[in-house]
Amino acid sequence: MTLSALKSQTKLTAFGVYVPDRILTNNDMEKLVDTSDEWIVQRTGIRERRISADDEYCSDLCYAAVANMQARYAVNLADVDYIIVATSTPDTFFPSMAARVQAKFGIRSCGALDIQAACAGFVAALQLANGLLLTGVHRKILIIGADALSKATDYTDRSTCILFGDGAGAALLEWTEDGTLLGSYTATSGASGHHLYRSSLSADIDGHPIQTTGKIVQDGREVYKWAVTQVPKGITALLENNGRTTEEIDWFVPHSANMRIVESVCERTGIPLEKTLASMELFGNTSAASIPLALDLAIRDGRINKGDLCLLYGFGGGLTEAAVLLEWSL
Repeated sequence: MTLSALKSQTKLTAFGVYVPDRILTNNDMEKLVDTSDEWIVQRTGIRERRISADDEYCSDLCYAAVANMQARYAVNLADVDYIIVATSTPDTFFPSMAARVQAKFGIRSCGALDIQAACAGFVAALQLANGLLLTGVHRKILIIGADALSKATDYTDRSTCILFGDGAGAALLEWTEDGTLLGSYTATSGASGHHLYRSSLSADIDGHPIQTTGKIVQDGREVYKWAVTQVPKGITALLENNGRTTEEIDWFVPHSANMRIVESVCERTGIPLEKTLASMELFGNTSAASIPLALDLAIRDGRINKGDLCLLYGFGGGLTEAAVLLEWSL
């Protein structure tokens, strides 16, 4: 576990998102597997999800989210000096999606890397960007959380296929004298990683045999038990270390995995459910994109305002956790 309180030199200065056009509803899911709209909504809170086109991949989602950010904030990317993309579904392992973004937007000279922290990816990228900015070497960093999970979903497995959708979120972070990243928390439960995985080269994880289809495999019961136990502990630790209380939080923005998890976390921490921002109802579980998509919904309907104190909490495959206290600056 890593936990810190800080007054950083990091400020979020621009933000953008993208979801594909195709909508896959719960009624559509009924035609694929033995399920129903009522069953899915009761257990997950999901009503529909966005699905990328056959020729649309993670890189395309990244490009579109950055273009949306440019259109909304008229930002100049020419002086971006680092790009971090969080994804579990890259088009290719290399070149990285970050390198593809660098090429697409003609950013002249910058560092570029992908990170894989599954559903904690966007917040982990935010934490890494903050560290790079604190060195004083970097001044402007582009982070993206993007996943094309539909391309790694087994649509014969009703326990997983009802969950996942595609999307991307981008944010520009810049060095400033009056930073708005106020605290950070990370934790890992690697010994339980075999409960949620996507295979690559090996047929086992620390002695646990796994499926080698390259599709997402999840033991939903075990992941649920882990999340509703560990996330409240992390929230408590982060708030206590920063001298904050749940009453001071304006918006809790957890990874939009499953509404039952979110409700349980709120119940155990005392955070009112009405202070929670989520994106799973319209977009499903979009992994690294779920937190920016939830923020965007609140931006668009005017719920979130400059100066609001936000608790962003990513959790998922790894099993990984990454959280920040962030004063909203847009």
